[in-house]
Amino acid sequence: MMKYKSTSIKSKWTKTKWLLKHPNLSKHIPSTMQFNKQHLESMLSAYSTVYFKPTTGSGGARIIRIKRNGSGYQTQYNTFKVNHSTLNRLYDYLNRFSKRRSFLLQKGIHLAKTNGKPFDIRVMVQKTNSGKWESTAIFMKIGKIGKVATNYNQGGKIGYLRPTLTGAGFNTTSINNIEAELKQMGIAVGRHFDRYQVGFRELGLDVALDSKRKPWILEVNTRPQIYPLKNMKDRMLYQRILSYAKQYGRSK
Repeated sequence: MMKYKSTSIKSKWTKTKWLLKHPNLSKHIPSTMQFNKQHLESMLSAYSTVYFKPTTGSGGARIIRIKRNGSGYQTQYNTFKVNHSTLNRLYDYLNRFSKRRSFLLQKGIHLAKTNGKPFDIRVMVQKTNSGKWESTAIFMKIGKIGKVATNYNQGGKIGYLRPTLTGAGFNTTSINNIEAELKQMGIAVGRHFDRYQVGFRELGLDVALDSKRKPWILEVNTRPQIYPLKNMKDRMLYQRILSYAKQYGRSK
């Protein structure tokens, strides 16, 4: 049996720096900095919501949302909220939480909602044996109300593109336009990553739509999970991804 081969880059900071070097994709990257006290102060003076996320890691684990409020700052980890009266106290809390591991600070994008629930979008791109990138699937991660991350293993649900966007107030023309834009974006990321490292065969873009319907790339996964798609009524998306994945030895 063929070995599963596709380059993997764990550092979100490395991938963010690559994206920022692309003249068009860079416009779709939320402001991101490495965590330290100075960067925490500047991010929170610029934005009312900032996400604190591990530089490596997946599945929406260990993400804290920081919100500026009248009396200081509030952090939320899973459903657990803590108030911090000063920036120093907030920094100490986050520093302890990090356990000396590398974390990033990212501008919070106010996620669009479908029937009252926040969602973001996974754009799956895969490279054929002939070296051509294709956007093979787009599906939605619909968050659980009250949770920080939309991920499946954080209690989120997987949804289809059209019903999810219809529930968010998009009409057919808008849905067609956003679908085309997301597919082009996925292919552009694949081609761009190839300039920095060889061997990529699959990428999973996590994309948020803001209130003005602008897409923002939250991160790019080089080992995208597809198992949640197995549980959907219609397994067509899962089977389509697998038909491409078999070309580079991935079987699930």
